[in-house]
Amino acid sequence: MTTLERLLNGEFIHPSTWFGVIFYALVFLTSAWVGLRSLRLALAQLEGSFLDRTSVGFLRRMGGALIWVLAVILYANVIPELHAFGTALLAGASVASVLVGLAAQSTLGNMIAGLSLLMYRPFQIGDSVQLTVPVGVQTGTIEDLTLGYTVIKTQANQEIVVPNSVMASQAIIKLA
Repeated sequence: MTTLERLLNGEFIHPSTWFGVIFYALVFLTSAWVGLRSLRLALAQLEGSFLDRTSVGFLRRMGGALIWVLAVILYANVIPELHAFGTALLAGASVASVLVGLAAQSTLGNMIAGLSLLMYRPFQIGDSVQLTVPVGVQTGTIEDLTLGYTVIKTQANQEIVVPNSVMASQAIIKLA
């Protein structure tokens, strides 16, 4: 069989060959990169009109993580040698998720609080706020809102990193 016939029959790009494994890895890496660029461009277009800067940053992080996870899962399903690995990974993930959930209760609480802060929007990036921290009452500007923490820059150019569970549960004065 000639090389051209093997190429036309799909033997070179079959997922069980080394060439196929590399080919599909490049396809999924390229697809993930295109997906990330498309997400970034779409969010840049929506920023200001439909979405604020806080939502755009959050959606960019979550969308990027989702795109990479999806690319890895699809790649593992295409390559026959990874099917058994994927099955074992899923079985182990179910046990690990229970253990991680118990061990990371405060972190998961911060993530849920971050989602609620993003949905209810009591404040946004750039807002001036006043809050109580262990050293007393501080005034500053919201610099960033991530899944776990809110970063506030004070007038003395100090950064205060506050867990989102604290931001969601304490009274914060929004300054005009």
